[in-house]
Amino acid sequence: MRLTFVLICLLIIGLGTNVTAAPIPSDRLNGDWFGELNVPGGVLHIQLTVKEEAGGALSANLVSIDQGGTVIPVTTVVAANDSLHLTVTALSGSYHGKLVGAGDAAEIQGNWSQGGPPLPLTFKRTGKPPEPKRPQTPTEPYPYKEESVSYKNVSAGATLAATLTIPNGKGPFPAVLLITGSGSEDRNETVAGHKPFLVIADYLTRRGIAVLRADDRGVGGSTGDPTVSTKDLAGDVVAGMAFLKSRSEIDPKQIGLVGHSDGANIGSIAATESKDVAFLVMLGGMGLVGEQVLYLQGWRMLETQGAAKSVVDQNKALQEGLYAAVKTEADKPALTNRIREVAKTAGREMSEAEINATAETIGSPWFRYFLTFDPAPVLKQVHCPVLALYGEKDTQVTPKENAPAVEAALKGAGNKDVTVRVLPGLNHLFQTSQTGSVNEYNQIEETFAPAALTQIGDWIAAHTQKKS
Repeated sequence: MRLTFVLICLLIIGLGTNVTAAPIPSDRLNGDWFGELNVPGGVLHIQLTVKEEAGGALSANLVSIDQGGTVIPVTTVVAANDSLHLTVTALSGSYHGKLVGAGDAAEIQGNWSQGGPPLPLTFKRTGKPPEPKRPQTPTEPYPYKEESVSYKNVSAGATLAATLTIPNGKGPFPAVLLITGSGSEDRNETVAGHKPFLVIADYLTRRGIAVLRADDRGVGGSTGDPTVSTKDLAGDVVAGMAFLKSRSEIDPKQIGLVGHSDGANIGSIAATESKDVAFLVMLGGMGLVGEQVLYLQGWRMLETQGAAKSVVDQNKALQEGLYAAVKTEADKPALTNRIREVAKTAGREMSEAEINATAETIGSPWFRYFLTFDPAPVLKQVHCPVLALYGEKDTQVTPKENAPAVEAALKGAGNKDVTVRVLPGLNHLFQTSQTGSVNEYNQIEETFAPAALTQIGDWIAAHTQKKS
C-alpha cells in the first residue's frame, strides 16, 4: 500500500536474528521495555523485549507499536559495563544506551541512529501506550454474509486466502476486488492499527456491493513468491476476477477493481489483461514514472518534517545515485559496491548493515520493475470507466503531479468515462490530516474519511445499476 522508500523513517521490515554474550546480569535486562521516539510530525512508541537464551546469551526484538505491531528481530545484542548496544540490520539502525537504576525504576538511556542524526530514546519498564482508538473499525455481527475463501493463480503457483462479503437479499450483486499497495499487506491492508480495507468492504457491502479482499502472497493464509513485480501481481487479480465470476451470487458483468497506491497500478494492468473488469477505482494511483514518484515523495516527506534544504539536496543526490545503480548493476555484490560508492559521494555515512539492507530492498524484482514503470502506456489501454481519487495532502503519491497525468493518459486515449478528483485535507491513507506526514498515520483516529467512502460508493452505484 505504501509507495515508501524513505531513508530516514522507521520502517517495519523484519528478518534475521542473532545473539551474543552479555556480561550484564540477565535479570536486569530481561523482559519488556517501552520508549517514545520523537520524530518530526509525531511520536513513535517503541517496545524492546529482551530474553535470555540457553547458555546465557541475550536476544532481543523491537516492536514499533504505532506502525502495526510488527516484531523486528534485533541482529546483535552487546551488553557490558551497564552499556547496551543493539544493531538492527532490517532497519539499517542501531541503538546505544546506558542502564541506570534497578527494578521498576530502571531505565536504558540512549540514542537511536538510522542514517540521520541520533535521536534520544529512553526505555522504561513502564509506559506501554494505550491501544489507539479506531472508531471506524466495524464489529460483528455484520448485516451481511461473510465467508472465508481461497483461489489459485495457477500459473504463478500461488494460493490467495481471502474474505468475501455478500449483501443480504436477492442477487446477483455487483462486486469489487480490493487491491493492496506495495509491501506485504494483509487482506485489511492493516497499517498503524488501521484496517482501511475492512472499513471499505463493510461500507460497500452495506450498500449492496459484494467485496473480495485477499492477503498478499506470503501473508496470512496466502502462498507464493511475494517479491515479484507489480505486473506479476496483476495475475493474482485476474485469478480473483475468475473466482468472483464462479460465484452465483455475483453478477459477472459488474465486477470492478479498487486499488490503493501501487494497487492502482496493479488494477490498471489487470484491466488491460481481462475484459471482465467493468470499472476501476484508483486510490492514490501513479501517473508518473516510478522514479519520478519517488523523487517527489522524498522531497514532500522531508518538507513536512521541516528538513533543511541541505538535507533535501543530499537525499536527492543519494536517491539519484542509488537508482542509477539499480538500473546498471544486475547482481547483488556489484549493487552493494555501487551503493557504498554512492553513499560516500553523497556525503552520507552508511554502515555495512545499512548498505546490505538497502541492496536487498532496491535490488528486489519489485523495486527494479517499479523504478522504471511508466503507468501512462498502460492507462491508455484502459477503456472501462475509471474513478481516480487523491488526497490533497498526500506526500507519497503527490496529487499535483500525478492526478493530471492520470487524467491525461486516460482521456488522451479516448476513454470517455473518467473522473479524477483531489479531496481536500486527506493524506495517502485518505485520512483527514494536518500535514500529510506518514508520522501522522497512527496519531489520527479516523481510518478512512467518510467523504471519500461516499465518493467511492456513489460512483460505483452509478456504474452498477441493476439491469432490468
